[in-house]
Amino acid sequence: MCGISAKKILLAALIVTSGCGGQMNEKPSVMSAADALALPRPVADQVISYGDHELQIGELRLPAGQGPHPVAVVVHGGCWLAEYDLGYVSGLAAALNEAGVATWSIEYRRVGDLGGGWPGTFADVAAATDFLRVIAADHDLDVDRVVTIGHSAGGHLALWLAGRQWLDIDDSLRGEAPLRIGGVVALAGIPDLAAYASTTGCGAAVGELLGGEPAEVPERVGRASPIELLPLGIPLTLVIGELDTIVPAEQAYAYEQAARRMGDTVKIREVSGAGHFELVDPQRAAFDAVLDAVKEVVAASDRL
Repeated sequence: MCGISAKKILLAALIVTSGCGGQMNEKPSVMSAADALALPRPVADQVISYGDHELQIGELRLPAGQGPHPVAVVVHGGCWLAEYDLGYVSGLAAALNEAGVATWSIEYRRVGDLGGGWPGTFADVAAATDFLRVIAADHDLDVDRVVTIGHSAGGHLALWLAGRQWLDIDDSLRGEAPLRIGGVVALAGIPDLAAYASTTGCGAAVGELLGGEPAEVPERVGRASPIELLPLGIPLTLVIGELDTIVPAEQAYAYEQAARRMGDTVKIREVSGAGHFELVDPQRAAFDAVLDAVKEVVAASDRL
Protein backbone atom coordinates (compact mmCIF):
# COMPACT_ATOMS: atom_id res chain seq x y z
CA MET A 1 0.00 0.00 0.00
CA CYS A 2 1.04 3.62 -0.58
CA GLY A 3 2.01 5.67 2.45
CA ILE A 4 1.49 9.33 3.24
CA SER A 5 4.47 10.38 1.10
CA ALA A 6 3.06 8.46 -1.84
CA LYS A 7 -0.23 10.25 -1.33
CA LYS A 8 1.50 13.62 -1.55
CA ILE A 9 3.22 12.54 -4.75
CA LEU A 10 -0.15 11.48 -6.18
CA LEU A 11 -1.74 14.83 -5.33
CA ALA A 12 1.15 16.70 -6.92
CA ALA A 13 0.82 14.58 -10.05
CA LEU A 14 -2.90 15.34 -10.17
CA ILE A 15 -2.20 19.07 -10.16
CA VAL A 16 0.35 18.78 -12.97
CA THR A 17 -1.73 16.53 -15.23
CA SER A 18 -4.84 18.69 -14.77
CA GLY A 19 -3.27 21.76 -16.30
CA CYS A 20 -1.34 23.54 -13.55
CA GLY A 21 2.05 22.39 -14.69
CA GLY A 22 3.15 25.40 -16.75
CA GLN A 23 5.81 24.37 -19.22
CA MET A 24 5.58 20.76 -18.04
CA ASN A 25 2.16 20.50 -19.65
CA GLU A 26 2.17 21.07 -23.41
CA LYS A 27 -1.51 20.31 -23.93
CA PRO A 28 -4.08 23.12 -24.37
CA SER A 29 -5.05 24.76 -21.10
CA VAL A 30 -7.90 23.04 -19.28
CA MET A 31 -9.43 23.39 -15.82
CA SER A 32 -7.13 22.28 -13.03
CA ALA A 33 -7.90 20.59 -9.74
CA ALA A 34 -7.37 23.96 -8.07
CA ASP A 35 -9.92 25.53 -10.43
CA ALA A 36 -12.44 22.85 -9.51
CA LEU A 37 -11.86 23.32 -5.79
CA ALA A 38 -12.46 27.06 -6.22
CA LEU A 39 -15.90 26.62 -7.82
CA PRO A 40 -18.88 28.23 -6.03
CA ARG A 41 -20.43 26.01 -3.38
CA PRO A 42 -24.19 26.63 -3.19
CA VAL A 43 -25.67 25.88 0.20
CA ALA A 44 -27.80 22.74 0.40
CA ASP A 45 -31.44 22.77 1.45
CA GLN A 46 -30.56 20.31 4.19
CA VAL A 47 -27.55 18.37 5.45
CA ILE A 48 -28.68 15.01 6.77
CA SER A 49 -26.73 12.30 8.59
CA TYR A 50 -27.11 8.76 7.29
CA GLY A 51 -24.78 7.26 9.91
CA ASP A 52 -22.95 8.01 13.15
CA HIS A 53 -19.61 9.12 11.70
CA GLU A 54 -19.18 12.84 11.04
CA LEU A 55 -18.46 12.11 7.38
CA GLN A 56 -21.60 10.03 6.91
CA ILE A 57 -23.73 12.91 5.68
CA GLY A 58 -25.55 13.93 2.55
CA GLU A 59 -26.57 17.26 1.08
CA LEU A 60 -30.18 17.26 -0.08
CA ARG A 61 -31.33 19.76 -2.69
CA LEU A 62 -34.86 19.88 -4.03
CA PRO A 63 -36.20 21.27 -7.31
CA ALA A 64 -39.07 23.72 -7.47
CA GLY A 65 -42.62 22.37 -7.66
CA GLN A 66 -44.39 19.40 -6.24
CA GLY A 67 -43.00 15.87 -6.25
CA PRO A 68 -42.52 13.09 -6.06
CA HIS A 69 -39.16 14.07 -7.54
CA PRO A 70 -36.71 11.83 -9.36
CA VAL A 71 -33.41 11.72 -7.46
CA ALA A 72 -29.79 11.82 -8.56
CA VAL A 73 -27.30 10.44 -6.05
CA VAL A 74 -24.24 12.64 -6.65
CA VAL A 75 -20.86 11.10 -5.78
CA HIS A 76 -17.79 13.33 -5.72
CA GLY A 77 -14.34 12.21 -6.77
CA GLY A 78 -10.80 13.08 -5.77
CA CYS A 79 -8.85 9.84 -6.15
CA TRP A 80 -10.84 8.32 -3.25
CA LEU A 81 -8.61 10.44 -0.97
CA ALA A 82 -9.61 12.34 2.17
CA GLU A 83 -8.09 15.54 0.76
CA TYR A 84 -11.12 16.05 -1.51
CA ASP A 85 -14.70 16.45 -0.28
CA LEU A 86 -18.13 16.96 -1.79
CA GLY A 87 -17.86 20.75 -1.98
CA TYR A 88 -16.61 20.98 -5.56
CA VAL A 89 -19.70 19.20 -6.97
CA SER A 90 -22.15 21.46 -5.10
CA GLY A 91 -22.74 23.60 -8.17
CA LEU A 92 -23.38 20.52 -10.28
CA ALA A 93 -25.96 19.27 -7.78
CA ALA A 94 -27.72 22.64 -7.66
CA ALA A 95 -27.79 22.86 -11.45
CA LEU A 96 -29.54 19.50 -11.68
CA ASN A 97 -32.32 20.89 -9.47
CA GLU A 98 -33.06 23.41 -12.20
CA ALA A 99 -33.71 20.46 -14.51
CA GLY A 100 -36.33 19.12 -12.09
CA VAL A 101 -34.15 16.51 -10.39
CA ALA A 102 -33.64 16.29 -6.63
CA THR A 103 -30.02 15.69 -5.65
CA TRP A 104 -28.58 13.72 -2.74
CA SER A 105 -24.87 14.58 -2.76
CA ILE A 106 -23.15 12.14 -0.46
CA GLU A 107 -20.03 12.36 1.65
CA TYR A 108 -18.20 9.21 2.69
CA ARG A 109 -15.05 8.03 4.45
CA ARG A 110 -12.10 8.01 2.09
CA VAL A 111 -8.51 6.83 2.05
CA GLY A 112 -6.85 8.71 4.90
CA ASP A 113 -10.01 8.83 7.03
CA LEU A 114 -10.43 6.40 9.91
CA GLY A 115 -12.48 3.57 8.45
CA GLY A 116 -12.03 4.73 4.85
CA GLY A 117 -10.72 2.67 1.95
CA TRP A 118 -11.57 -1.02 2.05
CA PRO A 119 -14.36 -1.72 2.84
CA GLY A 120 -15.55 1.47 4.52
CA THR A 121 -15.71 3.67 1.42
CA PHE A 122 -17.97 1.17 -0.33
CA ALA A 123 -20.09 0.54 2.75
CA ASP A 124 -20.66 4.27 3.19
CA VAL A 125 -21.80 5.05 -0.35
CA ALA A 126 -24.09 2.01 -0.24
CA ALA A 127 -25.60 3.05 3.10
CA ALA A 128 -26.02 6.64 1.93
CA THR A 129 -27.88 5.53 -1.19
CA ASP A 130 -30.16 3.13 0.65
CA PHE A 131 -30.90 5.90 3.18
CA LEU A 132 -33.04 7.58 0.53
CA ARG A 133 -35.81 5.21 1.60
CA VAL A 134 -35.70 6.78 5.08
CA ILE A 135 -35.99 10.39 3.93
CA ALA A 136 -38.16 9.92 0.85
CA ALA A 137 -41.58 10.49 2.39
CA ASP A 138 -40.60 13.67 4.24
CA HIS A 139 -39.08 15.23 1.13
CA ASP A 140 -41.36 13.93 -1.62
CA LEU A 141 -38.68 11.82 -3.27
CA ASP A 142 -39.47 9.03 -5.72
CA VAL A 143 -37.24 6.09 -4.79
CA ASP A 144 -38.44 4.26 -7.89
CA ARG A 145 -36.67 6.90 -10.01
CA VAL A 146 -33.13 7.05 -8.65
CA VAL A 147 -30.06 7.49 -10.83
CA THR A 148 -26.43 7.91 -9.84
CA ILE A 149 -24.01 10.50 -11.18
CA GLY A 150 -20.37 10.63 -10.18
CA HIS A 151 -17.17 12.36 -11.22
CA SER A 152 -13.82 10.58 -11.62
CA ALA A 153 -13.42 8.27 -8.59
CA GLY A 154 -17.04 9.17 -7.86
CA GLY A 155 -17.90 7.91 -11.36
CA HIS A 156 -16.40 4.57 -10.34
CA LEU A 157 -18.61 4.54 -7.23
CA ALA A 158 -21.71 5.64 -9.18
CA LEU A 159 -21.30 2.65 -11.52
CA TRP A 160 -20.52 0.36 -8.59
CA LEU A 161 -23.72 1.39 -6.80
CA ALA A 162 -25.73 0.22 -9.80
CA GLY A 163 -23.89 -3.11 -9.90
CA ARG A 164 -23.69 -4.06 -6.23
CA GLN A 165 -27.04 -5.84 -6.42
CA TRP A 166 -25.16 -8.58 -8.32
CA LEU A 167 -22.79 -9.26 -5.44
CA ASP A 168 -23.35 -12.47 -3.50
CA ILE A 169 -26.49 -12.37 -1.40
CA ASP A 170 -24.44 -12.65 1.81
CA ASP A 171 -21.85 -10.04 0.79
CA SER A 172 -21.77 -7.27 3.41
CA LEU A 173 -21.16 -4.66 0.69
CA ARG A 174 -24.34 -5.68 -1.11
CA GLY A 175 -26.56 -5.27 1.92
CA GLU A 176 -29.91 -6.94 2.43
CA ALA A 177 -31.93 -4.83 0.01
CA PRO A 178 -29.85 -2.59 -2.30
CA LEU A 179 -31.84 0.35 -3.61
CA ARG A 180 -32.53 -0.17 -7.29
CA ILE A 181 -30.63 2.27 -9.50
CA GLY A 182 -32.43 3.21 -12.71
CA GLY A 183 -29.46 4.63 -14.63
CA VAL A 184 -25.94 5.99 -14.33
CA VAL A 185 -24.08 9.02 -15.65
CA ALA A 186 -20.35 8.69 -15.07
CA LEU A 187 -18.31 11.84 -15.65
CA ALA A 188 -14.69 10.91 -16.42
CA GLY A 189 -15.50 7.75 -14.49
CA ILE A 190 -13.21 4.84 -13.67
CA PRO A 191 -14.99 1.56 -14.53
CA ASP A 192 -11.98 -0.77 -14.50
CA LEU A 193 -9.87 -0.57 -11.34
CA ALA A 194 -7.29 -3.16 -12.39
CA ALA A 195 -6.55 -1.39 -15.67
CA TYR A 196 -6.59 2.06 -14.08
CA ALA A 197 -4.08 1.14 -11.37
CA SER A 198 -1.22 1.43 -13.86
CA THR A 199 -2.10 4.96 -15.03
CA THR A 200 -0.46 8.22 -13.97
CA GLY A 201 -3.69 9.95 -12.94
CA CYS A 202 -5.08 8.53 -9.70
CA GLY A 203 -3.84 5.04 -10.46
CA ALA A 204 -1.58 4.88 -7.41
CA ALA A 205 -4.63 5.32 -5.18
CA VAL A 206 -6.31 2.11 -6.38
CA GLY A 207 -4.06 0.01 -4.16
CA GLU A 208 -4.87 2.24 -1.19
CA LEU A 209 -8.58 1.98 -1.87
CA LEU A 210 -8.50 -1.81 -2.08
CA GLY A 211 -5.94 -2.40 0.65
CA GLY A 212 -3.56 -3.99 -1.83
CA GLU A 213 -2.60 -3.86 -5.48
CA PRO A 214 -5.20 -5.44 -7.81
CA ALA A 215 -3.03 -8.48 -8.52
CA GLU A 216 -2.70 -9.06 -4.77
CA VAL A 217 -6.42 -8.79 -3.97
CA PRO A 218 -8.29 -10.20 -7.01
CA GLU A 219 -11.32 -11.11 -4.90
CA ARG A 220 -11.73 -7.47 -3.89
CA VAL A 221 -11.34 -6.35 -7.49
CA GLY A 222 -14.19 -8.69 -8.42
CA ARG A 223 -16.43 -7.04 -5.83
CA ALA A 224 -15.31 -3.44 -6.32
CA SER A 225 -14.64 -2.88 -10.02
CA PRO A 226 -17.73 -1.97 -12.09
CA ILE A 227 -16.51 -3.82 -15.18
CA GLU A 228 -16.65 -7.02 -13.12
CA LEU A 229 -20.34 -6.47 -12.26
CA LEU A 230 -21.75 -6.31 -15.79
CA PRO A 231 -24.39 -6.56 -17.12
CA LEU A 232 -26.51 -3.93 -15.39
CA GLY A 233 -29.55 -3.80 -17.68
CA ILE A 234 -30.09 -0.05 -17.17
CA PRO A 235 -29.26 3.13 -19.14
CA LEU A 236 -25.56 3.97 -18.86
CA THR A 237 -23.88 7.11 -20.14
CA LEU A 238 -20.18 7.89 -19.84
CA VAL A 239 -19.23 11.54 -20.41
CA ILE A 240 -15.55 12.12 -21.09
CA GLY A 241 -13.41 15.11 -21.94
CA GLU A 242 -11.39 15.03 -25.13
CA LEU A 243 -8.36 16.49 -23.31
CA ASP A 244 -8.62 14.50 -20.08
CA THR A 245 -5.16 13.36 -18.95
CA ILE A 246 -6.28 12.01 -15.57
CA VAL A 247 -8.70 9.28 -16.69
CA PRO A 248 -7.79 7.93 -20.14
CA ALA A 249 -10.60 7.67 -22.69
CA GLU A 250 -9.69 4.01 -23.02
CA GLN A 251 -11.43 3.39 -19.70
CA ALA A 252 -14.78 4.43 -21.19
CA TYR A 253 -14.36 2.68 -24.53
CA ALA A 254 -13.15 -0.61 -23.01
CA TYR A 255 -16.11 -0.57 -20.61
CA GLU A 256 -18.49 0.12 -23.48
CA GLN A 257 -17.16 -2.89 -25.43
CA ALA A 258 -17.37 -5.15 -22.39
CA ALA A 259 -20.91 -3.99 -21.65
CA ARG A 260 -22.05 -4.56 -25.21
CA ARG A 261 -20.68 -8.11 -25.13
CA MET A 262 -22.81 -8.66 -22.03
CA GLY A 263 -25.94 -7.18 -23.62
CA ASP A 264 -25.88 -3.70 -22.08
CA THR A 265 -26.02 -0.49 -24.08
CA VAL A 266 -23.58 2.24 -23.10
CA LYS A 267 -23.58 5.74 -24.56
CA ILE A 268 -20.33 7.67 -24.66
CA ARG A 269 -20.36 11.45 -24.98
CA GLU A 270 -16.88 12.78 -25.70
CA VAL A 271 -16.81 16.54 -25.17
CA SER A 272 -14.51 18.45 -27.50
CA GLY A 273 -12.04 20.79 -25.82
CA ALA A 274 -12.88 19.59 -22.30
CA GLY A 275 -10.46 18.20 -19.77
CA HIS A 276 -11.17 16.33 -16.55
CA PHE A 277 -12.88 19.04 -14.52
CA GLU A 278 -14.94 21.03 -17.03
CA LEU A 279 -17.63 18.38 -16.66
CA VAL A 280 -18.52 19.54 -13.13
CA ASP A 281 -18.68 23.28 -13.82
CA PRO A 282 -22.20 24.42 -14.75
CA GLN A 283 -20.75 27.60 -16.29
CA ARG A 284 -18.74 25.69 -18.90
CA ALA A 285 -20.07 24.68 -22.29
CA ALA A 286 -19.14 21.08 -21.48
CA PHE A 287 -21.85 20.99 -18.84
CA ASP A 288 -24.54 21.00 -21.53
CA ALA A 289 -23.54 17.43 -22.38
CA VAL A 290 -23.77 16.48 -18.71
CA LEU A 291 -27.22 18.01 -18.30
CA ASP A 292 -28.49 16.33 -21.46
CA ALA A 293 -27.11 12.98 -20.31
CA VAL A 294 -28.80 13.22 -16.91
CA LYS A 295 -32.15 14.20 -18.43
CA GLU A 296 -31.86 11.32 -20.89
CA VAL A 297 -31.00 8.73 -18.27
CA VAL A 298 -33.74 9.91 -15.90
CA ALA A 299 -36.30 9.75 -18.72
CA ALA A 300 -35.09 6.29 -19.79
CA SER A 301 -35.18 5.00 -16.22
CA ASP A 302 -38.82 6.05 -15.99
CA ARG A 303 -39.63 3.49 -18.68
CA LEU A 304 -37.94 0.52 -16.99
